[in-house]
Amino acid sequence: MAAGLLTVLSGPAAAQAPTSVKIGVLNDQSGVYADFGGKWSVEAAKLAVEDIAPELGGIKVEIVSADHQNKPDIASNIARQWYDVDGVDMITELTTSSVALAVQDITRQKKKINFVVGAATARLTGDACSPYGFHWAYDTRSLAVGTGAEVVRTGGDTWYFLTADYAFGHQLEKDTADIVKETGGKVLGAVRHPLNTADFSSFLLQAQASGAKIVGLANAGLDTINSVKQASEFGLVSGGQRLAGMLVTLAEIHGLGLEAAQGLVLTEGYYWDLNDRSRAFAKRFQARTGRQPNMVHAGTYSTVLTYLKAVKAAGTKDADAVTRKIHETPVDDDFATGTVLPNGRFVHDMYLFQVKTPAESKGPWDYYKLLGTIPGEKAFFSFADSGCKLDG
Repeated sequence: MAAGLLTVLSGPAAAQAPTSVKIGVLNDQSGVYADFGGKWSVEAAKLAVEDIAPELGGIKVEIVSADHQNKPDIASNIARQWYDVDGVDMITELTTSSVALAVQDITRQKKKINFVVGAATARLTGDACSPYGFHWAYDTRSLAVGTGAEVVRTGGDTWYFLTADYAFGHQLEKDTADIVKETGGKVLGAVRHPLNTADFSSFLLQAQASGAKIVGLANAGLDTINSVKQASEFGLVSGGQRLAGMLVTLAEIHGLGLEAAQGLVLTEGYYWDLNDRSRAFAKRFQARTGRQPNMVHAGTYSTVLTYLKAVKAAGTKDADAVTRKIHETPVDDDFATGTVLPNGRFVHDMYLFQVKTPAESKGPWDYYKLLGTIPGEKAFFSFADSGCKLDG
């Protein structure tokens, strides 16, 4: 019996047990979304590796990173190089929806694994879903359900959209418009602006002329910061219109400052001061970065933990075995708790916040007051409603 046991342990299963894992963080590190995710997400990934290292039984983990410059062709070339030449096993973060869609398609072809954190389009777990793709922190659906529905409920029943002219902005505009109409509001029109434009004047004048009560900002990062600042200069808010930032995180509020951002209603999947667990993670993150994390940073931390736990549990880096473990195992970490649907959508609670006034803030990074919690099953599409055609 002892001899038989030794034979089993030294057979093919043991030979497949990984001794090393390589994870790539691919995002915008120098452009419009550099603070949204950027190098801070790389630090979050490294923190996750440090936290889980004692559980890995000696498996060596390497983090590599690259700047895709928000260009799908550059991102695709990096992903192929990482997978085919550099031995990367998993790619995470993937800010910018056009980039995430391109890389997820390559990941499917290569039978590797990717976790999208920074990109928003719900297509990633809808018509563009992949058996090896996961979508983590938020999506266009959850933002629309949170911010869109709340603004209509509080009287903002006519909308005009200022939209980033690529996959993310188009999807966010559509999903929010659908929610606005479902909750009794009307959409009066939209104008689309190039990514990373410096001058919003012509777009804001069109929004102002629409007479809509709400100007929905279907953009993110530096585009959101610049459009909010310039909207103030053009007198949109003083003239009676309200701004709805459809994708705003702590990083953008920090960039705007409370004087400009006060009163904004927004939806995030994480806030550093939400509870004892979030505060403990944020304290460690700030110690190494000098800033508090947003949902993209905390979400990247969670994806690395989730992947490495699944590799350890599966005893292999084989993508099919690892994805099975990810789907089977509930997530419970410093970012969120929840479950993963068959299409890779991580379902967890989202939170509706309002930005504090300068007088309400008690110190640095004290920016949000909680308006409500959106249960995960309400925030995200169910698998049946997602449009994903995967079997299962």
